[in-house]
Amino acid sequence: MATLIAPDNPSPVEDAEALRKACQGWGTDEKAIISVLGHRNAVQRKLIRQAYEQIYGEDLIKSLESELSGDFEKAVYRWILDPTERDAVLVNVALRHSIPDYRVIAEIASVRSPEELLGVKRAYHLRYKRSLEEDVAAHTNGDCRKLLVALLGTFRYDGDETNANLARSEAGILHDVIQGKIFNHEEVIRILGTRSKAQLNATFNFYRDEHGNSITKSLLGDPADEFLAALRTAIRCIYDPHKYFEKVLRNAISKPGTDEDGLTRVIVTRAEKDLKDIKEMYNHRNNMTLEHAIAKETSGDYKDFLLTLVGTEGH
Repeated sequence: MATLIAPDNPSPVEDAEALRKACQGWGTDEKAIISVLGHRNAVQRKLIRQAYEQIYGEDLIKSLESELSGDFEKAVYRWILDPTERDAVLVNVALRHSIPDYRVIAEIASVRSPEELLGVKRAYHLRYKRSLEEDVAAHTNGDCRKLLVALLGTFRYDGDETNANLARSEAGILHDVIQGKIFNHEEVIRILGTRSKAQLNATFNFYRDEHGNSITKSLLGDPADEFLAALRTAIRCIYDPHKYFEKVLRNAISKPGTDEDGLTRVIVTRAEKDLKDIKEMYNHRNNMTLEHAIAKETSGDYKDFLLTLVGTEGH
């Protein structure tokens, strides 16, 4: 369930006017920006952007970028984008790191539905004038390239039907290559890159039941191995996305120096989907509410904005 609290039919014109007022005069009214955008869903935010451009002849995103800064600006920017456009930006940013962040790419490729991923590809194409697969292939190499292009390139069957015999057989294939430490075997990439999520989950269940260990635990290895990290990310996102996102939040908050990028990404991408479930899992696994952890590790308008998106006002 979502944590976002949004009214039913707010006026996009009134919202656009309120945001314009917040950005004018001496100093920006960040609280007003949070009170509007922190309580609007994707459709409502799109209508606000359209109304703002019609009334003022300017792009709301650019107006906000010129007024805000730091982690707060980045969080607002990512929140206000259409979800598919946001994912396109997240992938592009991940690719432009000195060492590409393969896990973010694997996450988006594996968590999104086939239709959502198709939308991300269209948004990427429109924004960057290149295909998503083309850019991923250009910025990666070797086994990581093979895996990520396979994950992004498929249009998976999205139904619930599974084949138990196939699941048992492919669980055996995966076990054999993992036991042999041949993590980059072409069969691993073929299975992960072509099967439906339901079929893969059946395979992962057979793997655990027949071999006494989860497939992700079998894949533990060198933490610096980017291919293994991307492979584990893809499997975790397909098998139990709530558990995966809870761990991203835990790592972002608990490690020395808060990982604001990871924290922002999970909250802005899941607040309209399943952040309530992720939040409950976080509370259970860490003996601390997510709200308390965010309040402890962040500050100012950034903290207030995140707390608003997770369903708790920061002020």
